[in-house]
Parts: sequence; structure tokens; C-alpha cells
Amino acid sequence: MSAEPDEVDAIVEAWLRERPDLDVTPMQVLSRVSRLARHVDSVRKEAFAAHGLESWEFDVLAALRRSGEPYALSPGRLVAQTHVTSGTMTNRVDRLAARGLVERQPDPGDRRGVLVRLTGAGREQVDGAIAELMRSEAGLLEDLSPAEAEALATALRTLMRPFHTA
Repeated sequence: MSAEPDEVDAIVEAWLRERPDLDVTPMQVLSRVSRLARHVDSVRKEAFAAHGLESWEFDVLAALRRSGEPYALSPGRLVAQTHVTSGTMTNRVDRLAARGLVERQPDPGDRRGVLVRLTGAGREQVDGAIAELMRSEAGLLEDLSPAEAEALATALRTLMRPFHTA
């Protein structure tokens, strides 16, 4: 089954007319990825907002929640998982702690260290937000068969490989 033409098809057609010397194949994929990313960001913001969270707040709380019991990580691990600077993370933890969603506690494995721990309220908010997010994102994929979704995930994983950071 062939999809209906979209705005990217019109842009590609215009470039082919104006610059037939260029291979515009990358535009067929990456312009759609770029447009899709904007839509996904909007859906994610709505899902988080429905649970009283900003995207950055969800990122920190989700990293803690995914870490498993006792839902605590060092600030350095949070920095690595959320790809922000340590100064930014300090500010984020301060703001989340002020809302009662996380708390700082001494690191039992390092007397000089501190751990950031998800509170019960933080867990409740992030659990609600992730459930809402999965419902919303499933809606975005509803026109794909399971096989198409898997093939797309595989293709995007391959495309992301050069940008992978540990």
C-alpha cells in the first residue's frame, strides 16, 4: 500500500525541478524525521503536562524510576543519563526537591557523595506520566502494523548508531 503524497513530496519535487543535479534522497527521509520529531515533542509535552510535569522534569524522574529500587542515582549518573551539564542537573534537582518529587541523601557507598532519590510523590507523578505517554505514542503508531513498527525501529536504530553515546 502506498501512502498519500505529503508536503515533503512537494518539496522534493520542487528541488528536483530546480536542481536536477542533486540527489535529494536524504530529504525524503530526514525532512520527515524532522517534522515527525516536532509532532512527537508536542505529544510528549502534552502527556507530561497532564501530570504536572515539564519534559526536563520527566527526564530526571524517569531516570530515577528506571534505576529500580531504591530509585536513587548519583548526580553524575543523572547527568550521564539526561545529557545535561552538572550545573544544570544541580538546578533541576533543587527544583524537583522543592516540589517534593526527589530528595538528596548521603551515599552509603561514598561518605562524601550524595544520592538523588525519587520520593513517593515523584514516583506517582512519573508513573502516571509514562502511562499517559505510552497511550499517546501508541496513537501515533496506530497506522503501522507491528511488523512495520519493528522495521521502522530497526531502521532508526541503525540511523542513530553514529550518534550513540554510552
